[in-house]
Amino acid sequence: MGLARTHAVALVGLTGALVEVEADISGQLPGIILIGLPDAALSEATERVRAAAKNSGCPLTRNKLTVNLSPASLPKHGSGFDLAIALACLGADQMVSAGSVGRVVHIGELALDGRLRPTPGMLPAVIAASRLGHGTVMVPAGNVEEASLVPGVRVIGVASLRDAAIWHGATLAPIPVDPILVPRDAAAEAAEPDLADIIGNDDAILAMQIAAAGGHHVFMVGPPGAGKTMLAARLPGLLPDLDPEASLEVSSLRSLSGRAVGHALITRPPLEAPHHTVTAAAMVGGGSGQIRPGAAARASHGVLFLDESTNQKITHVH
Repeated sequence: MGLARTHAVALVGLTGALVEVEADISGQLPGIILIGLPDAALSEATERVRAAAKNSGCPLTRNKLTVNLSPASLPKHGSGFDLAIALACLGADQMVSAGSVGRVVHIGELALDGRLRPTPGMLPAVIAASRLGHGTVMVPAGNVEEASLVPGVRVIGVASLRDAAIWHGATLAPIPVDPILVPRDAAAEAAEPDLADIIGNDDAILAMQIAAAGGHHVFMVGPPGAGKTMLAARLPGLLPDLDPEASLEVSSLRSLSGRAVGHALITRPPLEAPHHTVTAAAMVGGGSGQIRPGAAARASHGVLFLDESTNQKITHVH
């Protein structure tokens, strides 16, 4: 019987911790046991991995598989461990090179047909792997552009578990598949509104310029149609480009929110305008399991626009 190990990344907010994924095959009754404090989504990985491996032409062993996620005291959330679990199991069964699998950090969710789905939080996860001393990361094809934004890291993009197994030495013939890509964010790609488009309202425009220059709050009061929302939407256009540290933080928050980052770090200040009925949890963020950023966090280094807050309009430059 065999033993193999690889690595994945567990995210707690924007902070990542390296997780060692170990797989052991024993001669007991068939089954997969996943241990190491997984949440509900991660506990279901055993069924996803088994179906994906079978449909990829590299089925898992019929013996008992024990998969351990270490350190066991660290809570693990989400489905981004699927690829690491599958390759550790295949490495233990000697279908792929256990040595090759052990040298790579694997991040990605498996579909039942064996393809890899893009995983939210890929950018902070790859940053964590790099900071913890790992120079090679395997990710879904849909996350390659985002993962490649981290300097000094070799990014291997694969569309399916079969492609990943072949890269690690499996004797399988390649079968082309359509990769699952991250949907493009049309709103993010749209041109930034310009304050020069506004005719009149000279006093309000001056107030916006002062707020942008000093990072001040703006409290706008007026009848409907006076142009308050139009002014607030153009406030980010007055702000300078983000510095490298802020750009990395804003891009990581965007990635953690499950939105497309694209082929370059975000350099323009973000604008968040939550609905006036937004809940406290949606505004602040958090969660009982995996932490998600709220509107206030996503507006970091940019503008938080609270429309109809107490029947007024408040704009906050972060």
